[in-house]
Amino acid sequence: MPEDGALMPARDDRPPREPNPRDPTLSEMRFLTVAEVAALMRVSRMTVYRLVHSGELPAVRVGRSFRVPERAVHDYLRTAFNDVG
Repeated sequence: MPEDGALMPARDDRPPREPNPRDPTLSEMRFLTVAEVAALMRVSRMTVYRLVHSGELPAVRVGRSFRVPERAVHDYLRTAFNDVG
């Protein structure tokens, strides 16, 4: 530990992650507002907020609002889909 009491940055001992061809780069990602997600899913904004706060739908906090990766919405719908019939 440094003598001046400053904290040391955390070490990341994990090996570098192999690139996944399905993972878009950050510049290729499209982020949606909660209202856009609600319209896409045809649910209320409160439902989207509940999904975000529960961790079921990943989101990034930007200031006081959330942005949801478009791919996360499609993945959520794909996995939540139940074939009724």
